[in-house]
Amino acid sequence: MKIEDCRAKTDSELRYDMNGLKKELFGLRFRSVGESNQNPSRIREARRAIARINTVLHERATGIRGQNSR
Repeated sequence: MKIEDCRAKTDSELRYDMNGLKKELFGLRFRSVGESNQNPSRIREARRAIARINTVLHERATGIRGQNSR
């Protein structure tokens, strides 16, 4: 997920996506310990997507970049 995609979504959509990504990340970590992971780079992608979402939510909460909460 790119930052432009995050900024185009509402706060509730971002929170929903973040919950899904956190569940996916948990599953990826769990599988990486027990068995070979098909795509190990997906863990990194999920972590970065969560960070992007958190950044956009924080920007909106503090009023940075002139964006309002949606």
